[in-house]
Amino acid sequence: MFELETASQTDNLRRVAIDPVSRVEGHGKVTLLLDDHNQVQQVRLHIVEFRGFEKFIQGRPYWEVPVMVQRLCGICPVSHHLAASKALDLVVGAVSITPTAEKMRRLMHYGQMLQSHALHFFHLSSPDLLFGFDSDVGQRNIVGVAAAHPEVAKQGILLRKFGQEVIRVTSGKRIHGTGAVPGGVNKALDPADRAMLLQDVEQMIVWSRDAVHLTKRLHTSNPALYDQFGLFRSNLFSLVRADGALDFYHGHLRLRDGDGKVLLDGVDYQNYHHLLTEEVKSWSYMKFPYVTAMGREQGWYKVGPLARVQNCDFIPSPLAEIERREFMDHGQGGLVHAPLAYHWARMIEMLHAAEVIKELLADDDLLGDDLMSCGDRRREGVGVIEAPRGTLIHHYQVDEDDLVTMANLIVSTTHNNQAMNEAVRQVARQYLNGREITEGLLNHIEVAIRAFDPCLSCATHALGQMPLTVELLDGSGRLLDRRVKG
Repeated sequence: MFELETASQTDNLRRVAIDPVSRVEGHGKVTLLLDDHNQVQQVRLHIVEFRGFEKFIQGRPYWEVPVMVQRLCGICPVSHHLAASKALDLVVGAVSITPTAEKMRRLMHYGQMLQSHALHFFHLSSPDLLFGFDSDVGQRNIVGVAAAHPEVAKQGILLRKFGQEVIRVTSGKRIHGTGAVPGGVNKALDPADRAMLLQDVEQMIVWSRDAVHLTKRLHTSNPALYDQFGLFRSNLFSLVRADGALDFYHGHLRLRDGDGKVLLDGVDYQNYHHLLTEEVKSWSYMKFPYVTAMGREQGWYKVGPLARVQNCDFIPSPLAEIERREFMDHGQGGLVHAPLAYHWARMIEMLHAAEVIKELLADDDLLGDDLMSCGDRRREGVGVIEAPRGTLIHHYQVDEDDLVTMANLIVSTTHNNQAMNEAVRQVARQYLNGREITEGLLNHIEVAIRAFDPCLSCATHALGQMPLTVELLDGSGRLLDRRVKG
């Protein structure tokens, strides 16, 4: 939905609000300021919910944290569960964990990547791509997709179901499981569960490859739209494996500029706080990270599938690597920066996840009984993982009583904050300038946001005091008193 209202008398601009942004996880809104000729003067993506996980984790025993923090989200809980576990591995002295523990975590995580990517593309974004951004709002949903493209909808539903089954058998539940603990895991894979997953994994690979081909056809059939919609250039930021391969679970940090030049590589993520600064702005509860040495104007970046697929040197699974090379060829020697290309890259990653799940299921280490490691205790740990939406950082400090004294989370959507704001500005200039505002035109703004697959629930926290306004009204609605804090 959207609403029009007059801004302050002093600027004589009209304010257009998209509130809430639909088909994303969490709550956010977009505001546009227009002059008398409908020229866009300002566009901002606001994150309007506040959640204080970094504060109420403090004072809790460290072993509770991997279960607590995944309550940030019901779509990507595994990512928080594992990032916290990786950080707290160091607190218990588990510099490395056992093969069984690492492979169980990897299987859990790649199941999470599969189910999350399937959910986002088929349920949340495909209605825009298959019917058009200006199509009837009553059709632009998963029910409309099921009616018009039943096979596509079926594959999306079953791909997600398979990913959730992988999570269930590794973590104990489809949502908010308990499989990972500081130092390892609390269960191995049951042979019957392995056999069950092996029955379906080949079909998941076929359907994932079909999804890649669907997104590829959309791009190549209308390059004027897909290559230019909301286009902007930025740096790319992600984990890569030691040999430069795509790896969702572990690696070092790499930063590449908008032309493809590697600016930073081999960065130990334990030192992330020396690399990044988190800027706070008054109009959003989501912070704005940037590479400190580059400054706030040049140092921001994008993360997630579009960054990862182009930041790595190769994808270590055969079918996904073939598709990555075709994707890179689409850039004709340069990087692909168009926001809608996130969907193509996302489906390549979903294919890779399906291939890795098949490979892991063949490994007997998953059935082992050596689940835990420990060593010399520490007071601090950082865990970084590539979540579905991008690089996820968890940082904890623990006191001598095993209680958490500091927690800092930089989630994927926070990394993408500036990039999403740039995308909506470009779309507003391309499609809204000088035109009469309609629901279809405003949906173009939402399409740009959805391309990043934001998880706004995960990203909402702030520094300092939360502003609070309390008003006391009498029975007739007359204002009796007003107090403002923050």
